[in-house]
Amino acid sequence: MTLQEWFNKGMSSSEYLEYMKTHRENTLSILNKFTIPEEDKDVLKSLAGHSLRVIALTEDWCGDAMLNIPILLKLAEEADMEVKMILRDENLELIDQYLTNGTSRAIPIFIFIDGEGEEKTVWGPRAPMVKKIVDDERAKLPPKDHEEFPEKQKEMIARLTTQYTSDKNIWNEVYESLKTTLVQKILM
Repeated sequence: MTLQEWFNKGMSSSEYLEYMKTHRENTLSILNKFTIPEEDKDVLKSLAGHSLRVIALTEDWCGDAMLNIPILLKLAEEADMEVKMILRDENLELIDQYLTNGTSRAIPIFIFIDGEGEEKTVWGPRAPMVKKIVDDERAKLPPKDHEEFPEKQKEMIARLTTQYTSDKNIWNEVYESLKTTLVQKILM
């Protein structure tokens, strides 16, 4: 399938938000609290002239998607980009074209396409600062075969979820990473 066909297949953001069960409340909370900096509105408006659209590979259970999707939606609204959601687990053919480090089906992945459906840039699954936070947390875990691993991993996910839903510095890092990627790949 072409990227245009994947885009056409996707759910609208409102359909996706309605579909959500696991992280709907947290996603909506970030969506309602995050705001685009006033000083960035002109640069985002200049992106609108490029007729960009976004394919967002995601899943409701994913904490990184819970964090990144609402920030993408705010940015997309300001830059007049339509966003369509594709569920990763039902569309392995697409995610397998966008593996992280060539091996991982990490999400979310945001594929920015132009009016003809051609890929312009890709972002995801994490902003660099968020990747560092997650890497630091993972480094504290016992080995996967250790009896305490499941419990320690569950505690780590709970800590990250709390951080993701409350730390506005993290939201701003995600936003800056997305904005910088778009400015560098589209406007320069």
